Amino acid sequence: MSLKNTAANYGRVAKWLHWSTAALFLAAYVSVYYRQWFTEKQTPENWTALQIHLSVGVSIAVIVALRVIWRLMNRVPDDEPGTPLAHRAAHLGHLALYAVMIVAPITGYLGTGVNTDFFFLFEIPKFESTALFQSAVVDGLGLDFKTFEKPIDFIHKDVLGARLIWLLVLGHVAAALYHHFVKRDRTLVKMTSGG
Repeated sequence: MSLKNTAANYGRVAKWLHWSTAALFLAAYVSVYYRQWFTEKQTPENWTALQIHLSVGVSIAVIVALRVIWRLMNRVPDDEPGTPLAHRAAHLGHLALYAVMIVAPITGYLGTGVNTDFFFLFEIPKFESTALFQSAVVDGLGLDFKTFEKPIDFIHKDVLGARLIWLLVLGHVAAALYHHFVKRDRTLVKMTSGG
């Protein structure tokens, strides 16, 4: 199996980036829902779950940046046979997924009111503590953190986290399964076992 993509398949690097992104998004959801459903506020368990969620979010940002760079440097495997409308829908779906993968970690970081203890190895300062926040948000927009945080949290939690990401991911999975089991083409194989 090639490291780079070919006309027929995704290469090892693209596959690793794809499945790492999927695993990290799952870990982000598990940690945040564990925190909400199974811990009490102001407890060590609640704090640990939050820090894991934040650390995973930073990891997603790094992996997605690498993924975008890799995608720009590599060809995409050829489309499977289908209508122009189906191909356009698939490409728009992928663009929406990339947009969400970029916006979710950014809004998560911008709206977080605490430092990130990155997997308990080192600390990443919260956005509110940065010079960029002071110059762009406080001096530039005249906003304090609480005012700035409300729309950012709304985008991160209510629009993306609670709705849009789930819809896009479920649509992505459903499309892959449709291609594999109904159309019986190589769409799913390209990202799994295809050489």
